[in-house]
Formats: sequence, C-alpha cells, structure tokens
Amino acid sequence: MIPWLRHADDPLPETRHALPADSDVPGLLAAGGVLTPRRLTEAYSKGVFPWYSGDQPVLWWSPDPRMVLLVDEFRPSRSLRKTLSRFSRSPECEIRIDSAFTRVIKACAMTARDGQDGTWITPEMIEAYRAWHEIGRVHSFETWIGGELAGGLYGVSLGAMFFGESMFAHRTDASKVALAALVCFCREHRIAMIDCQQRTGHLASLGGRELPRTEFERRLTPSLGEPPIADWTYHSGLWRHLGIGGPQTQESGP
Repeated sequence: MIPWLRHADDPLPETRHALPADSDVPGLLAAGGVLTPRRLTEAYSKGVFPWYSGDQPVLWWSPDPRMVLLVDEFRPSRSLRKTLSRFSRSPECEIRIDSAFTRVIKACAMTARDGQDGTWITPEMIEAYRAWHEIGRVHSFETWIGGELAGGLYGVSLGAMFFGESMFAHRTDASKVALAALVCFCREHRIAMIDCQQRTGHLASLGGRELPRTEFERRLTPSLGEPPIADWTYHSGLWRHLGIGGPQTQESGP
C-alpha cells in the first residue's frame, strides 16, 4: 500500500519508499493531496512529480531509473543541426520564452506521451502550473515561425535545475528546435541537467539517458541550492552554444 496524503501539510514519503521496478506501478510513491505551489515545490525539490489521469486522484512518482538530459551530452542529428542552422538565420523564425504559456501547456495537453494513449495534463494540472508560472517557477520555450506558434515545451525551474514536463509540435521538428534552445539557455546559465522523468526513444536519440535514482538525487540536491535565474530572455546569440549562429530580427522574453 502507498501512503495517502489526506491533509495539506502531510509530507511526501522519502523516495526510497516508491514501489520497485518489478511492481505493477514502478515508481509510484503516494496518492492524494492537491496541486498547490507549496506542494509542487516540495515534490520537485525531492525529485517527485505528479502524473495521473482525470479519473484518478493525484498520483506522485519517483521512478528508478530516472531519464535525464545532461546538457553537455545533447546530440542533435545531422538533419536537426541543418534545421537549427536554417532556423537561426531566418528572419521568419524566433524562439520566445513565456510569451504564450497557456497556449503551450494546452497544446501539450493534446499530445500523448510517447507510447501512451490520451493526455495526462488534466484541467486541474493546467490551472496549477499556470498558477506556478505566475510566480516564476514554470516556463515555456516556444518555436515561432512566420508569426505562428509552431511548437514548444514547458517545464519547472528551481535553482539551477530544469524539470522538463511536456512538448508539442504543429510543424516538423518544432519541438526539437525548442528543446535545442532550452539546451543553449541551460548552458548559458550553467544548468547541467534537464529532468525528463521517463525514458522515451525520442529523448534517447538526442542524448538523454537514464540515471539511478540515487545518482539523480545526488546531482539534484546541489543544483537546487543555486540562485534562481533572473533573466528569462532568449537571445539569438545563445545558438553559439551549439556552434550555430545567424542574425534574427527580434529577441524576445517574458
């Protein structure tokens, strides 16, 4: 049996109590509670995240192993590098941060996770992360082409740690372009690791890999103690972190 969080101040269990890999629901840690900024901050600070469908209570997870992208190990394919090079040089293309957060999270809610049916981003979750966004803890990286939102992703920022949540694309490679921009931003601000929660072939193809939970938490703890990022602006010059460069007509931020 997993613990049930009946009261707002019930603490989450230690992650070592999550159900093991050979169980029916590996990584499940607890159930219940509500998605307040306080609870979410507690959870993410422990490497725990919510994931559930609309007919379930809030379920809290700490999988072992944990999928991450170490930003120095990001490996775009040759074709993606060509796409990024064209994108960085086109006056019709730009990366924005937080200019359309609600549109991004709702678009992500329409996108099933790799190998799964349906959405896990419930209306309750959308409202919770919008509230967290309003106080500067959740951010969207957006790919804009010809003035249209073509793709993007959103995630949580605590200290020098970014927890990727979900991504979407309306045009080919638009979500990968947003991820590449996030990597550049992380390199600029000395964020070493992006949490990806669970393994997907898509992330593995770009350099993502699994870490044992203990190793993930060992890397997580000092990152949380770093000062938060103050400037959430994507400058076109950040493409240099991937050896890509070119003029853009606009720079944009929150």
